[in-house]
Amino acid sequence: MSDCVPEGELPARAAEAELDVPGDTAYEQEYDPAAPTRLNVPRTPTGNADVDAQLERLADADHLATDGHVEVYEDVHRGLRDALTALDARPGPPEPPRPYENRS
Repeated sequence: MSDCVPEGELPARAAEAELDVPGDTAYEQEYDPAAPTRLNVPRTPTGNADVDAQLERLADADHLATDGHVEVYEDVHRGLRDALTALDARPGPPEPPRPYENRS
């Protein structure tokens, strides 16, 4: 018995092996790592309108290629930082005290 492959079978097997090679154009058309992909990250509302608006802005990254995500993330980071800064801001001047009314 010989380990040689008959001549007729070699080209057919080689053709089958070439179908899913990463350099093949059909493979490249199916998979594009930079193509927009929905991330499906759940965004739970916080109850703070400013923060919730920024969290919803993250959904914009789902429609962009990966090289566009940085702009969205930086924008959201800036908005969240502004919302936190607003929480630390001093309120306006205090109200003047009301005069004490004696009702006897």
